[in-house]
Amino acid sequence: MTDVLRKMRPERYNAKEAELKWRKVWNDRDLFKTNNDDPRPKYYVLEMFPYPSGRIHMGHVRNYTMGDVVARYKRARGFNVLHPMGWDAFGMPAENAAMQNKVHPKEWTYANIATMRSQLQSMGLAIDWSREIATCDPSYYKHQQRMFLDFLEAGLVDRKTAKVNWDPVDHTVLANEQVIDGRGWRSGALVEQRELTQWFLKITDFAEDLNDRLDTLDRWPEKVRLMQRNWIGRSEGLLVRFALKPETVPNGETELQIYTTRPDTLFGAKFMAVAPDHPLAKAAAEKNPELAAFIEEAKRMGTAQEAIDKAEKLGFDTGVRAEHPFDPNWTLPVYVANFILMEYGTGAIFGCPAHDQRDLDFVNKYGLGNTPVVCPPDVDPSAFVITDEAYDGEGRMINSRFLDGMTIAEAKEEVARRLESQTRGNRPVAERKVNFRLRDWGISRQRYWGCPIPIIHCDACGVVPVPKDQLPVVLPEDVSFDVPGNPLDRHPTWKHVDCPQCGGKARRETDTMDTFVDSSWYFARFTDPTLTDKPTDRATVDHWLPVDQYIGGIEHAILHLLYSRFFTRAMKKTGHAGIDEPFAGLFTQGMVVHETYKDAGGWVLPSDVRFETQGSTRKAFHVETAEPIEIGSIEKMSKSKKNTVDPDEIIASYGADTARWFMLSDSPPERDVIWTEEGVQGAGRFVQRVWRLVNEIASAYEEYEGRSEADWAALEERLEKMNSLSEVQRVRRDAARYLDRVEKQIEELRFNSAVASIYTLTTTLEVSARGARGQGLYVKVLRDSLKILIQMIAPMMPHLAEECWVALGESELVAASNWPTVDRSLLVEDTVTLPVQVNGKKRADVTVARDADQATIEAAVLSLDAVQKAMEGKPARKIIVVPQRIVNVVV
Repeated sequence: MTDVLRKMRPERYNAKEAELKWRKVWNDRDLFKTNNDDPRPKYYVLEMFPYPSGRIHMGHVRNYTMGDVVARYKRARGFNVLHPMGWDAFGMPAENAAMQNKVHPKEWTYANIATMRSQLQSMGLAIDWSREIATCDPSYYKHQQRMFLDFLEAGLVDRKTAKVNWDPVDHTVLANEQVIDGRGWRSGALVEQRELTQWFLKITDFAEDLNDRLDTLDRWPEKVRLMQRNWIGRSEGLLVRFALKPETVPNGETELQIYTTRPDTLFGAKFMAVAPDHPLAKAAAEKNPELAAFIEEAKRMGTAQEAIDKAEKLGFDTGVRAEHPFDPNWTLPVYVANFILMEYGTGAIFGCPAHDQRDLDFVNKYGLGNTPVVCPPDVDPSAFVITDEAYDGEGRMINSRFLDGMTIAEAKEEVARRLESQTRGNRPVAERKVNFRLRDWGISRQRYWGCPIPIIHCDACGVVPVPKDQLPVVLPEDVSFDVPGNPLDRHPTWKHVDCPQCGGKARRETDTMDTFVDSSWYFARFTDPTLTDKPTDRATVDHWLPVDQYIGGIEHAILHLLYSRFFTRAMKKTGHAGIDEPFAGLFTQGMVVHETYKDAGGWVLPSDVRFETQGSTRKAFHVETAEPIEIGSIEKMSKSKKNTVDPDEIIASYGADTARWFMLSDSPPERDVIWTEEGVQGAGRFVQRVWRLVNEIASAYEEYEGRSEADWAALEERLEKMNSLSEVQRVRRDAARYLDRVEKQIEELRFNSAVASIYTLTTTLEVSARGARGQGLYVKVLRDSLKILIQMIAPMMPHLAEECWVALGESELVAASNWPTVDRSLLVEDTVTLPVQVNGKKRADVTVARDADQATIEAAVLSLDAVQKAMEGKPARKIIVVPQRIVNVVV
């Protein structure tokens, strides 16, 4: 029997065979399919779903491995786990592929989905594939269109003319984040500003709540909450109405309204500035061709705040003059400036250059000067000057008349009080106001491959919603990408439709939705993706949401997460959900990075490089030509620099478990992981170490496997009477201690720490196994401890764990087994170390048995040389023992 079992266990673990076998077993048993009616407590773990670009990359491997560890661990802990997968499938890349490769976006997208699904499945992910969704499927976007119409009815959708970033090559609107250095992120074309009629979702209706509820998201990274808080941009300030000199205005304008968070700096004002599309700028430009030309040039800069901040600060003096609100004889020139946006505040500012860097750069260019009005602490006001760097810190007011000597806070309050009491035209000159940087979400995109906006335009009836029983509005497939622009605009039949209200000739909306809409509610659809009559089942979605653990990249910290937070609020208002926050826990993992390699011809793939080590020097050469290669910096894996590693090649060479283990082990999960061949080889060696250890202990146990639990209990009782259980208890204690650690480390997503704990326990068991043969109870305890080790490994290397589980004689799947229970009694140390004080000053430490009595502790303390020295030969008047805390000797 023993020989047969040994033959069944190969000396080396064969990852390729084992991984295929166990994935088939899991699939055949529907092991990871989730039942919504399961009575166990729910746990929803979700990684941000991928765009089907063609193939997964190592960043995907890391992201989905982390989520899979959580899913498998929570399932073992007794939770009903929801761990689904889908595809963020709409977007411009598919249209670009259609133009370049003469293939339909749908065909390109679904071919990529098939490839990437197969790759993800090869990783052994514990995913419920029955819930798979693709946002480009009409069965998905039908419900998105339904929610758009519900949002419209609820007053959460608006249609208005707004300034947008326009890509003249891709012929589409770009979000600010898609404008890089003034150019379109894909086409590279210089972006223009245009005014277009757009559809907007009114995220600003929830601005206050979105900001305030960030305080409740205590399982989110603080840096993400801060980024969202800054993006929402809540500020408390003053709305001030500056009077305009009548003789200087173009069309009888009487005042210029500004919003400021720094009314304390009013006495440092040197100019006013308005946005290029401010009504006052437009009016002045009608009578000044040079100003009109300046405004047109400013519009070419795009609307992204980052681009505006980096650009040279330029202005044009309109000739309009404003009165200072505290001094009618003090006039301020009004400029049109390229760094002012109409979308922020009122589209106008007063400039205090001494305390705002933008304003200082501006006045230094145009020679307007500056007056400091806030003096830093411990600086002589008479000697304080500003030249090239504005001061924005705390201090006392100077050069500010009645404000001099006040703090900034006191000055703000005094200015507000005085201006609120002043009136002009029966209105106060100023009023306190809360303002937000956040603007409504423009979702209109001039492209084909997106969710159609379910609206019809009728000359007689105006804007008409598509009747809900006519949803989905499906994209036509007979489209052409021969020329730039939106194929829906050119389609001969699709856009022509009868008006649902009057029956007359009408036109479909040809803009499609921003793809961020698609990803703003997919997590809710996963809770019941087979529904046909509504987007969500209220009871089901409220049961599963919020997502307990959401995992994804920091690059989505603002828009995707903020839009998703808005969407859950909008869905609550329209009855599709009953919760506010979509993600209870958020984890943002680091990137996967790799060395770069370069020769005279450019970047070189890692697979084309071989290395030689000469002393402490490491050199690189072409695999085929032996030509030297320059080793460059470590950077994010990217196709452009060819420093990518193909996950398929790694899985084929080492197995999925090795790739998973390396991704978890190399660095803290929130930091970047450096991919190295040496690192993955080390992970592969550990796989074989575990397999050898399993074989060794399984073989040693074979001669005892017929014994009953009663036999083992009797043997343990006999050994205990003989005081021969110390080694057995040590092994048990080690297993319990590391199980306890790994539990905490996985719960806290400290995967690399969990890996380190598993390494240590493996080494401990290897050492113990060397002397195990022939010692029955010791072998059994080693086997029991090894089972605990394999269960700890199972969420991380699931295929290896299943193979080891069988080798240890278990009949059920380890993936279906319960997480082992920590024996808390084994975590209690037999001894305790106590600090010892003499007359209140620490002199030593004493180690005694945890249950030692007072007399034993006193004797141990008094035997310490350091204590005797401190007592200086005097007797102890009193020895105070605080159990398991401290000992104090009084002499």
